Amino acid sequence: MTFIFRSYFKSHHPQTLASLKSILNSFFTLLSKFNPMAANQNSVHPSDDPPPFHPSEPSIPVSYPLKTLEELESRSYFDSFHFPFNKASVKLPPYAANELPKRRRLLVCHDMAGGYLDDKWIQGGNNPDAYAIWHWYLIDVFVYFSHSLVTLPPPCWINTAHKHGVKVLGTFILEWDEGKRIANKLLSSKNSAQMYAERLSELAAALGFDGWLVNMEVSLDVGQIPNLKEFVSHLTQSMHSLVPGSLVIWYDSVTIDGNLSWQDQLNEKNKPFFDISDGIFVNYTWRENYPKHSAEVAGDRKFDVYMGIDVFGRNTYGGGQWTTNLALDVIKRDNVSAAIFAPGWVYETKQLPDFQTAQNCWWALVEKSWGISQNYPRTLPFYSNFDQGHGYQFTVDGKQMSQTPWNNISSQSFQPFLEFSGESAGGNLKVAVDIKEPSYNGGGNLTFSGTLEDDFQFSARLFEGKLQLADSPVHFTYSVKSNGSSLLGLSLEFTSGAAEQKSVLLASSGDSLLTMSRFVRHFDNVIMPHRVSKLESESSWVIQESSIAMEGYMLTKIHAVCYKLRPEVHKSESQGKTMALSPSEYHAVLGHLAINSCMLNSDFPPSTSWLVEGNFTKLSSSDSNGSGKLNVKLVWKLKGGKTHPFPKYNIYVKKQPDLSIAESNGSLQLVQEYLGVAVVEAYYVSDLVVPSGTSSVTFIIQVCSLDGALQKLEESPSLDLDVQGS
Repeated sequence: MTFIFRSYFKSHHPQTLASLKSILNSFFTLLSKFNPMAANQNSVHPSDDPPPFHPSEPSIPVSYPLKTLEELESRSYFDSFHFPFNKASVKLPPYAANELPKRRRLLVCHDMAGGYLDDKWIQGGNNPDAYAIWHWYLIDVFVYFSHSLVTLPPPCWINTAHKHGVKVLGTFILEWDEGKRIANKLLSSKNSAQMYAERLSELAAALGFDGWLVNMEVSLDVGQIPNLKEFVSHLTQSMHSLVPGSLVIWYDSVTIDGNLSWQDQLNEKNKPFFDISDGIFVNYTWRENYPKHSAEVAGDRKFDVYMGIDVFGRNTYGGGQWTTNLALDVIKRDNVSAAIFAPGWVYETKQLPDFQTAQNCWWALVEKSWGISQNYPRTLPFYSNFDQGHGYQFTVDGKQMSQTPWNNISSQSFQPFLEFSGESAGGNLKVAVDIKEPSYNGGGNLTFSGTLEDDFQFSARLFEGKLQLADSPVHFTYSVKSNGSSLLGLSLEFTSGAAEQKSVLLASSGDSLLTMSRFVRHFDNVIMPHRVSKLESESSWVIQESSIAMEGYMLTKIHAVCYKLRPEVHKSESQGKTMALSPSEYHAVLGHLAINSCMLNSDFPPSTSWLVEGNFTKLSSSDSNGSGKLNVKLVWKLKGGKTHPFPKYNIYVKKQPDLSIAESNGSLQLVQEYLGVAVVEAYYVSDLVVPSGTSSVTFIIQVCSLDGALQKLEESPSLDLDVQGS
């Protein structure tokens, strides 16, 4: 954010602030040309030289900000071709949709090279190394930031954050001379302040996010302050009315007397804005005693004070970067909330040894200092395929559908609470999300690899939940791929209303007697799978199913348990000592985990229940090879206005050759081609190659359920398009 630089120079070198404007403008221009993150933005676009962007014309769906008050006032965004695609498809779960919990919270503000990079491609891009966040269990509020006037969060961030119970805010920012001119219009009257506030609330409600960070990085005349207060107050009230549980957070910038003067704490100069909003994001250059002072000023609203931390370390307390935890420790001690700005520092600065490792290590510091904010599973069904929203291939039920690298944060499933020590007394196992090895579903899986001695077991945290169990059994289904002697089970921990603890092992398939003998002393109950099946494909995935009834208990922890079974005895009881064992190799892959209150038997509507249409159809003329290109917007909905809980759809195409041509060259075989995933009831097909001699194309919309089940392709809704003559 430029306000980091402005804050520093305002407090240390006020005479250079004016000249800094032109320097920074030049800097950001150069950054857009040479920054590697900006280069990634271009790399994911299907064309190296994209045409000018016209929001009303059909094109690959993208997210974009509003840059003028005129755009905001006119409501022209709602006429954009891209608007329906930008609607978030995942709502906050009921437990997270209301007011934030009465405890200290963690807000994370994402700012990277101006925003709208790989994440702007709503249907996904082709950068497997695209930035993502997956430590959602540590976060309460996520802010998407850019330097545009109205920053609308891309729906991929909203979808995955909401799935994990995290609220999402957009940003309204005024800065530099242009910001001052905008402020003059925004605050010209009480009516204008209210009107623009209502426009912002309308956008948030329509797109499905949860409020705004308001950052007024301009100095104002004192006479404009009453209308500024009206704007903030009306925005807060209108947001609460349209989106219950929503938030408007004020950034510590302009003061009540109109000066652009960062206070670095809550005090009498910015408290009037705090009083009419849902919280304050305090500037980063605070001193050690400022969180305590701010808590005293806030009184019973101390958790609404979010002390800022710049991860880049620019004049921030503790230095940010790998010592961000120092600031968190102070904030935690004084029992207020924290606001972490730009955690993408790990990615942008290419921290060693690689992004995955550095990201996990950095967030581990945050967890150690701050603790966990979210718990899941909390409701059923629960499903995770450990997909981080990027990968090098895409798989459906063990069958590889695409080997094209991709990214789409909307495809994130529930993310595991992994810890990365990887050490045990009986060996050395490493746990990692693997996006390169073929997955069971999506583009990721959990790998456990290293050494493990025969008489030892290794436990890895997967999830920490608050799932209250009823009288019916709960069914666990998970997929495993492993070498001959490596076994993987699930350890479950339960707590009753009377604080009674129970531990249960859902063991891997194998020798029941050996398994019971091995674990009966370590768990209150050991359950063998009641069903084990293998996929028809040659992917080596084994599906294990177990059930358990624990009425009155709450499921609080799920761990993976890695172990080996050997029939021979490894301990000499008579001699009273343990024989030395040499470590042996261990390798297992966990593909997915599904928890349901009933056996997996999803009831999908028949294909005839759906209405599927193709809009904006355009078939280009043939090229020198006789091929054409097809553009079409696919839309579908259940007939009769029925609603449904389906979270996403896999999109395929089949190209039907002209029979007379196919028979002559023996090419009658039809092949399904995977196109991508949709999280709304629409998908835009762009520049689909239609080979010469193709008579029709069939688009298949495969319905996916919340429990991870997929409708059979032959039973899925579809659309046939005649392309004869292409």
